[in-house]
Amino acid sequence: MDKKELIRRAIKAKKKAYVPYSGFHVGAAILTEDDKIYDGCNIEIASYSPTICAERTAIFKAVSEGHEKIKAIAIVGDADHTYPCGVCRQVIREFGKDTRIIIANSEEDYREYDLEELLPHSFGPEDLQSASKEEKDV
Repeated sequence: MDKKELIRRAIKAKKKAYVPYSGFHVGAAILTEDDKIYDGCNIEIASYSPTICAERTAIFKAVSEGHEKIKAIAIVGDADHTYPCGVCRQVIREFGKDTRIIIANSEEDYREYDLEELLPHSFGPEDLQSASKEEKDV
């Protein structure tokens, strides 16, 4: 995996952010199971609730193209080391329990995490499968 390429793509995506209300730009780039890269930016809407984060934009683009496994994601924002929000952490979990998360300010200044570090004791698809199995066993 070329971490620097993923970071470069996130930086490029950040420039496309539509943020007329907060002015806070975020870009993300994900690496799928077959080494394709999809990027995304945050998009704000005046009524706020339909706003979408960069991470989810990139993930949903990949999923809409048939990819359901994320190997890595790079995130770049206007703050010093911008981390994914809770909703984005859960979406990352859905498509990649073993995803490497790269939080970057630049190609040289980044931190890397396992999802478990950012979302311990997470809930995922296998939890629903085990609950369904338990109901059938009763």
